[in-house]
Amino acid sequence: MPDHLKNNLKLLLSAVSCAVLLTACGTQSKKPETGEIPVIPEISENPENSENPENPETKQMPDSDSTESGTETSLKLVAFEHSQKETRNSESTESAKNSESPGNSENSTSSKQNGESSRTTETVTKTISKNSGNSNNSNNSGNSKNNSNNSNTSKTTTKNTTKTTATQVTSNPTTVTETVTEIPPTVPDVTQPEMTEPPEVPESTEVTEPEVVYKSGSVWEIMDQMTIREKIYQLFVVTPEQLTDSSLATAAGEKTRNAIHSRPVGGIIYFADNLVNSSQVSSMLSNSQQYARESGIGLFLAVDEEGGLVARCAKKLGTTKLSPMATYGTRNDFNEAFSVGQTLGNDISQFGFNLDFAPVADVNLNSGNELGNRIFSDDPAVTANMVSGVVQGLQSTGVAATLKHFPGLGAENGNAHYDDAVHIDRSLDQLREQEFIPFRSGIAAGSDFVMVSHQIVSGVGDGMPSCLSYTVCTDLLRDELGFNGIIITDSFQMNTISGSYAPADSAVLAIDAGVDIILMPSDLQASVDALEDAVNSGRISESRIDQSVERILLEKEKLNLLG
Repeated sequence: MPDHLKNNLKLLLSAVSCAVLLTACGTQSKKPETGEIPVIPEISENPENSENPENPETKQMPDSDSTESGTETSLKLVAFEHSQKETRNSESTESAKNSESPGNSENSTSSKQNGESSRTTETVTKTISKNSGNSNNSNNSGNSKNNSNNSNTSKTTTKNTTKTTATQVTSNPTTVTETVTEIPPTVPDVTQPEMTEPPEVPESTEVTEPEVVYKSGSVWEIMDQMTIREKIYQLFVVTPEQLTDSSLATAAGEKTRNAIHSRPVGGIIYFADNLVNSSQVSSMLSNSQQYARESGIGLFLAVDEEGGLVARCAKKLGTTKLSPMATYGTRNDFNEAFSVGQTLGNDISQFGFNLDFAPVADVNLNSGNELGNRIFSDDPAVTANMVSGVVQGLQSTGVAATLKHFPGLGAENGNAHYDDAVHIDRSLDQLREQEFIPFRSGIAAGSDFVMVSHQIVSGVGDGMPSCLSYTVCTDLLRDELGFNGIIITDSFQMNTISGSYAPADSAVLAIDAGVDIILMPSDLQASVDALEDAVNSGRISESRIDQSVERILLEKEKLNLLG
């Protein structure tokens, strides 16, 4: 046999051996029956080959030449199928290499080897086709048919694989590549806590300290620096409870300070319940005065210390216990009266009081009156003498005295604290002949204050309580008796006022009548607002307010309460 035929035969045998080997490898892998859905393998923990390859579509084989033998056709078919499978395996490996998971160098090397094997097979196929000529071998033909059947089976498998993404087995017997549908990695459901806005910070509950403007200079210069509302507040003397809106005050701290700055009243009156002991009272009054003077205008710090029955400090703080004023009146001794007044002044000034609502200047004309032995005498002259002595003795200590209760309560038969009204049937001539005498004496002695009470005097003729009567306050007390000091009312919390008049109305009526200071209004804020409205509306002129403020500041200047 010629050498070239021998060579061709060797090549043919090699090709047949390769085809047989390829067929054997294909039959080792279980081919699913037509219609059988292969089991999708579980995802390996190794992510190297987890990428989803392209879904291979069934490839149409190229048309064969009519001159090619069956063996040649079979070999081409086997080689082509092997080449396509190797190509798909190479693409799958390249896709895995480019995935997010780390690549596998062994798969990359295998892919290169498979590519080279595919090209080698194609070369062998082409060589056999070229040199075989018209040679026909029945065995090869049989093998070709078997290979063709295997190829058809492979096509069916490919179709099923495309639909189900089943496991694919490459033609390389040493490498098995699983191609699966990509399932994205499960992201653990870590629920983030819901972000909420921080809770709102509650507005500060601290009392905002009002702005305080220090006022200095003369009385008139200070008045120029005051607002109309500040002036109106000076027209009131209140309890510490009214000032601070508290149930009982026995100390003065920041609450009192803020209250004094926001409500700059003219003064504060203290009762027995406010007095606990000497040091407590001294501290309370000192603090209150200091807070007020931060604005340049100090406070009247008042108490009812008459001696005898009405003696807050003597009963609570252990100061000098004095006899009832009627006892001293029987002796009608001016010097003794002066001493009484001096004792009262010294006793209360040590705690910080600068205003005493004493002495009683009424004449005891009716045994049924509410005052009793608080009155010096039923004789106007005796009463006048004793009143004059007490006023001078009291004010010699730096404490302001107060004549009370103009135009006189000695003839009453009732009680202004509880009754709806107190009527006194007295003519103006009777008043001048008796009741006015002690008041004239006290005014002449220099009394700084005169307290006007709530009685309605028939001789006045206006039917008004005296503290709301222009005739009593201005015509009689200011003009006829010539009093130029401070007119202060008795407590407006007494029923004769609070039971018959609204706080706003009584405040406006009192100032309009000529009163300078209202004592203990039943509603401080309503009273202040009403007076401010009266000024704004023109019912009360600002000059009328200024008259009272001037008297108040002049008295405070005298008591060293300014600056």
